[in-house]
Amino acid sequence: MNPQGLPATWVWDFVTHNWALISIVVTLTVLVLVPVMVVRKYRRLIFNLFADTPPPVAMQPNGYVPAGGQEVDFRAFDGHRLRGMMIPHNPALPPRGMIVFAHEFTSDAESCARYCRPLIDAGYDVFSFDFRGHGQSLGEEGYQPRQWPSDREVNDILGAIAYVEDCLENTGRLREVGLFGISRGAGAAIIAAEAVSNVKAVVTDGAFSSDSTLEHLMKRWASIFAKVRLVYENHPPVFWRFLRWLVFRECSRRFNCTYPSVRKALARMNGVPILLIHGERDSCIPVSQTQMLYDCAGEPKYVWIVPGAGHNQSVAVQPEEYTAKTLQFFDRYLAGVDADADRLLPLRRLTQPLTTPPRRAKTKAPATSASR
Repeated sequence: MNPQGLPATWVWDFVTHNWALISIVVTLTVLVLVPVMVVRKYRRLIFNLFADTPPPVAMQPNGYVPAGGQEVDFRAFDGHRLRGMMIPHNPALPPRGMIVFAHEFTSDAESCARYCRPLIDAGYDVFSFDFRGHGQSLGEEGYQPRQWPSDREVNDILGAIAYVEDCLENTGRLREVGLFGISRGAGAAIIAAEAVSNVKAVVTDGAFSSDSTLEHLMKRWASIFAKVRLVYENHPPVFWRFLRWLVFRECSRRFNCTYPSVRKALARMNGVPILLIHGERDSCIPVSQTQMLYDCAGEPKYVWIVPGAGHNQSVAVQPEEYTAKTLQFFDRYLAGVDADADRLLPLRRLTQPLTTPPRRAKTKAPATSASR
């Protein structure tokens, strides 16, 4: 026998006598290796998406007069120094309540004039502030603000709430506040409302939950970058939840912060009234995300989908309706102003769940005389 053929003969004998064991090992290897490779590719893609996705365009301070107010320094819940301003209510009217305004990402405290001027004229005091790293508030070393609400933004708004509560107590008023948040500020407001019992009403515009929004983006971008369509179209829901958890875990480690779930906080708000405003043509955060938040919230809850409005553009598209609905909501749930049923009826209609229009079946066009 040729000595050079011994290794080949031995390998062949081993395979023929242990084919079942080899099949099991190969199968297990494929079952483990392929999912690991898929997850690694998705993880890298989604992490870059989370870190580098450009933020929605902020509402520019055009078309309105800055509200002005007394500038103050205060501390976030974790001690970080922030700048805010207290805007007093119309002196011709008695005070109706205190509203804390949380601006959108890349904006600042002055943007409250776009949304809150009618509330100020109606008798509400507004406290607006700059999130850390925005406007006149100091940035934090080692932390880069992103469009996703983190524990830092929550600490900022908790500090703002504590500051206005002290102001209210010092003037002999009830320590009750309303929150008005835009986009990322809306998410931080919802999370803060779940933790503070003195929050009596919350209005949000363009709110989203980082976890569910990221999962939506993962599925969308997977259809663009994934090579095998059969694979990405058949991932079970648990795959996306696991991938989402993995990405947030890595982001928390790399970015030195945590990203709380807005939808979970909303479900734990224990009946704090909320009005969700969202633009119908929002290309950044789909309307379906607001539907999800609406479904998570407890009563009383309201939703207004503004036709023709993009992200955070509802106030510009329908300014009169925007004023009427936000003022009516705060009057009812923060100021406690009684209103008759006819006045509340337009707002109550907003409690109807959103529905997806049914798809129309394709029908053949009727034959014309020319085609006969």
